[in-house]
Amino acid sequence: MTGWTEDILQDPYEQLTLDLGTDPDGEGAIRATLGRRRFEGEPRAAVIYVHGFSDYFFQTELAEFYADRGYAFYSLDLRKCGRSLDQGQTPHFVSDLAFYDAELDEALRIVRSEVPDVPIVLSAHSTGGLVLPLWLDRMNLLPGGTRARGIAGLVLNSPWFDLQGPAWMRTVGTTVVRGVAKARPLDRMKLPFTDSYGASLHSSRGGQWDYDIAWKPLEGFPVTYGWMGAVRRGHAQLHRGLDIGVPSLVLRSHRTWFSRSHHAKTDTSDAVLDVRQIVRWSGCLGDAVTCLPVHGARHDVYLSNDEPRAEAYRLTAEWLDRWIP
Repeated sequence: MTGWTEDILQDPYEQLTLDLGTDPDGEGAIRATLGRRRFEGEPRAAVIYVHGFSDYFFQTELAEFYADRGYAFYSLDLRKCGRSLDQGQTPHFVSDLAFYDAELDEALRIVRSEVPDVPIVLSAHSTGGLVLPLWLDRMNLLPGGTRARGIAGLVLNSPWFDLQGPAWMRTVGTTVVRGVAKARPLDRMKLPFTDSYGASLHSSRGGQWDYDIAWKPLEGFPVTYGWMGAVRRGHAQLHRGLDIGVPSLVLRSHRTWFSRSHHAKTDTSDAVLDVRQIVRWSGCLGDAVTCLPVHGARHDVYLSNDEPRAEAYRLTAEWLDRWIP
């Protein structure tokens, strides 16, 4: 396919703009960005990676892991995220997670056209780990289901399966969110400031990763009521049970440690999500689910310290060898 240009990550990474037309949420013309690592020869499989909230694709080590295993690697920066964020748009804002179907469908179509005869694995982190199962569940209702479209498996990295925090936030708090989301969807929620997770990652604060903090702020982007309302509807759908039609691997840290500022435990825990909720709701994906802890892992298990990161890759490799033809 023509239109590929050199990516900000430079050779061998390339990007392709996906024109999505007019934003159904009223923020003008929107686009998504499909990325790829150029692959020499014939791949044995392909993978499409989707990021989380306040995130974008920059994890070249993950791409190299798949390339070394013979996978053609693709990534997708969703609308208003990372490479796809345009001036005047609210970062990461959607009022319905199903709106992402447009770029996901197009990305899948392009990947299938480039590597037509190999299985495709989908991979996602955090909020992306909620978006992809919902999309697959809708796809699985179509003739032939997910497998007819070449999907062979799903790898989720600390997926956001429920709202963390005290129980009232999942009951009364969610009712309030839904009410405000209908009337003032772009209003920002007043949440406590925290940069503990970002500080544990970024090289400017002693971490080992370098990325664009304009696209992945240390404190994260502001959370809007409309976006949170969409997420909570997604959570409710998941909790009722999905049928994604393919086996899945769910990786997560062994513990949660919430802190507003950086703490030593931030480096060896999930500082964003409650891992107990990930364990509780993983079975709602349907098909064969493998949910595994990675001791000492961060929220993004593939951005953990050396030892747990190596373990995360080992577990991923073993699962791929077992489930992907």
